[in-house]
Amino acid sequence: MQKFKATILSTRPISDALVKQAASENILIDVLSFIETELIDSIEVYEEIEAALTESAVVVFTSMNAVEAVAAHIDEYKPDWTIYCIGNTTNKLVKEYFGEELIVATASDAAELADKIVEDEVTNEVIFFCGDKRRNELPSILNEHDINVNEIEVYQTNMIHHTIEKNYDGILFFSPSAAASFFFTNKLNEKIILFAIGNTTSAELKKYSRNKIIIADEPDKNNLVKKAIEYFS
Repeated sequence: MQKFKATILSTRPISDALVKQAASENILIDVLSFIETELIDSIEVYEEIEAALTESAVVVFTSMNAVEAVAAHIDEYKPDWTIYCIGNTTNKLVKEYFGEELIVATASDAAELADKIVEDEVTNEVIFFCGDKRRNELPSILNEHDINVNEIEVYQTNMIHHTIEKNYDGILFFSPSAAASFFFTNKLNEKIILFAIGNTTSAELKKYSRNKIIIADEPDKNNLVKKAIEYFS
């Protein structure tokens, strides 16, 4: 039986290529999802999205799920939007579906994105496409600066609880929701290293654990996995 240098748990699906890359470094990655997302399928949401697509508006995206939910309704619309979004995967999807020319600013997390909207002084209202478990940072910062946030919930996040009995050297977390779901039924040995995709996820992990946390250089799934492989190599 092969003896691995390290065993890692990924709390969301990752590519086979990354799993193989880890194996080539003698690192085993197990994959077990702790959340699942689904689009909100209702007439009310459809109508809100389609109304927004016809408006000239400042729009905010902080998740790839929100981008994909709205993009499903584009059809013949060419929205007259100014878009602020989180970088990496979300940014790439916004470019793909809406065009790079609509993006005026990106940031590594929601709080930083809110600060940029405030600094730009371009609007007193934004449309925020989000999920049912969205974080408070962005709406709170904007409201403090008298910028109204029109929230449109386009997807929901469901927690999947698993009790972990295997001993891991590291655990990868890609969202605050996954962190909350994991710790709902699990406690950790203090020696386990936690890897967070960004500052918001790191902050959530600190609510449940004092374990060492390593944050990805960029808020990107592949970057986080490679960071863990690098650490244990």
